[in-house]
Amino acid sequence: MAKIIIVEDDVWMREELMDILRKAGYEVSAITNFHDIAHQIATLAPDLVLLDINLPEQSGFVICKSLKSKGLGPILILTSRDKLQDELHGLHLGADDYLTKPCNRDRLLARIQNLLRRFEGQPGLIDGGSFSLDPNTFTLYKGTHSLVLSPNEGKILLALVQNRPDLVSKKALSELLWGTDQFIDENALQVNLTRLRKTLRQLNLEEQIETVRGQGYRLRG
Repeated sequence: MAKIIIVEDDVWMREELMDILRKAGYEVSAITNFHDIAHQIATLAPDLVLLDINLPEQSGFVICKSLKSKGLGPILILTSRDKLQDELHGLHLGADDYLTKPCNRDRLLARIQNLLRRFEGQPGLIDGGSFSLDPNTFTLYKGTHSLVLSPNEGKILLALVQNRPDLVSKKALSELLWGTDQFIDENALQVNLTRLRKTLRQLNLEEQIETVRGQGYRLRG
């Protein structure tokens, strides 16, 4: 049974949503204390968050960004704000879907079912020590910050994280990126490592990758 958390300050709307979801077979909880919402949700570890935007102490946009920085999701924003710029802003911050109130019951349940199905069975974040990495999207999280790596950057960092603190050979990385280590210019691998380090510099993580001369690379720690 999937667990859904509702973040809605309108009591009548909150009770109606809880009733709809419980009748649909979900385990449902609601946030009623609107202080430090992201921490409360992280503690409850739900399968899906139903999130309003207009909340008493903190904007739902801020909460959405905070939840995504912790690797939590999926998040379905359900709000009365129907401007396109609000929807695009929510999706840009990491929301997985956006619906406006009042919302048709069947449409809401269909969107929830679709999100749960999409996220079902996906591996969670992988601990890289001073950061976390989503192996599905190659999104890197550090504190409240996140950035999306290119496919090659993501593959390299994922290999380093999965083998941490052991060394990953140049041969293994070449096979990972190009399917072979034959006829690959070593400079090509070096270029990709340089790009990855440059990307990691945005979060002060470039020193996490250690070069073992003539052998390969490894993640510190």
